Amino acid sequence: MIKNFKWLLLVSLTFVACSSDDETVVNPNSSDGLPLTAGSADFSKYVALGDSFAAGFSDNALFIAGQQNSYPNILSQQFALVGGGEFVIPFMNDNVGGFSMGGSQIPQFGPRFYFNVATSSPAPVTGTSSTDITTHLTGPFNNFGIPGAKAIHLDFAGYGSSAGNPYFARMASSPTATVVDDAVATNPTFFSLWIGGNDVLGYATSGGVSTSPITPPATFELAYNGLIAKLTAGGRKGVIANLPYVSTLPYFTTVPYNPVPLDAATASLLNSGFTAYNNGLLFAQSNGLLSAAEVAQRTISFSASATNRVVIVDEYLTNLTGFGIPSYRQATSEDLIILPARTFIGTTVGGNPTQVNGVSVPLADNWVLSKNEIAEVKAATDAYNTTIQNAATANDLAFVDAKAVMTLLSGMGIVQNGYTMTSAYVTGNTFSLDGVHPSPKGYALIANKFLEAINEKFGSNFKGVNLGQYQILYPSTLP
Repeated sequence: MIKNFKWLLLVSLTFVACSSDDETVVNPNSSDGLPLTAGSADFSKYVALGDSFAAGFSDNALFIAGQQNSYPNILSQQFALVGGGEFVIPFMNDNVGGFSMGGSQIPQFGPRFYFNVATSSPAPVTGTSSTDITTHLTGPFNNFGIPGAKAIHLDFAGYGSSAGNPYFARMASSPTATVVDDAVATNPTFFSLWIGGNDVLGYATSGGVSTSPITPPATFELAYNGLIAKLTAGGRKGVIANLPYVSTLPYFTTVPYNPVPLDAATASLLNSGFTAYNNGLLFAQSNGLLSAAEVAQRTISFSASATNRVVIVDEYLTNLTGFGIPSYRQATSEDLIILPARTFIGTTVGGNPTQVNGVSVPLADNWVLSKNEIAEVKAATDAYNTTIQNAATANDLAFVDAKAVMTLLSGMGIVQNGYTMTSAYVTGNTFSLDGVHPSPKGYALIANKFLEAINEKFGSNFKGVNLGQYQILYPSTLP
């Protein structure tokens, strides 16, 4: 009897436990179904610092919808679930994007792109920005993402002056303010910092021209550590991210190095045109000016094929211009042709059918990031990432491995909420039409990666956002 009573009690307890579990309300916003928690972090006053990625720049412009879908704004919405406060953004005036002056669009700050189905290519939206470049906003703000900013700029007094960066000038507390000081002056409890892309991006997107130099790693390290010192003062917590190789962006990987289709007659004609150049290389070799390997590298040859390589100028070749031999070669898979070249290669010079850009007329250096220039960008990025990783470790900060994320996007992709995210231009879901900045869905993915890092470091349990709630591309017309 006692034995049966014990079994009865056990069954009763089991039934109660099951009933209790069935009635438990699972929290849909947490990663584990438990009540949401901030862990050891305090998100009550969050500030974001960075460049155009933090600002929400997309489709070659900054505009309201892009700012609303920036990864810091998405983060702030998640933080609000555990006591996060208001997140104030220095909004542009409209969804045209860019700046105007006197009612006219400023060309270098043009309107955003949209995908023109009729031409299967990006096109600028119609209209003129109502965001006058001289207008100043009154803060304080929470999003200090400044398009165009390098690491050194975030602590540069005068960056908000009329001669500085117009995106910061319109929101700076004074003409001599710095981005980091304005951010710290809001007394934040938590920060995010993702900076450094522009320290190599200008050099890369310009095809490695010297007018857009790479920031020396020592300069970056000094600037970055100075920012971290100010942001972590008093033990403030935060999250920082390293940098992917900019050469993996669709801006550099969309246009193939061998896109030229030729028939036999045209190939023969082109080969005849380069005979003098090729013979000049052999002459230079016979006089000890070139090695056989460089002659082979520089020799230009076309065939009846759909995959002829474009002809480029390469400043890293032995300089023989004094002998009347230019620095030409055909591109290889180790070179990257920049995105704007997709509408330039194959065009003619002055309407002359024999002067074809990328074929009979070599592409200038600004159209190509050569293998040597790619190596320079990679070396600088590696050095920056060492600085960033060291800062995360030394200051016990959450760390986002954006380089690893981009590696996945460039390979098999990342599957989330039923979407396969890749770095493919237009079709990969992740990047906008400028080939550099994320799409709305791409920014949501970034926000989720930041949340994963925050969860791991501080013991919070954010589930993140559903990528299905974010657009792939913005339409031509927005409210």
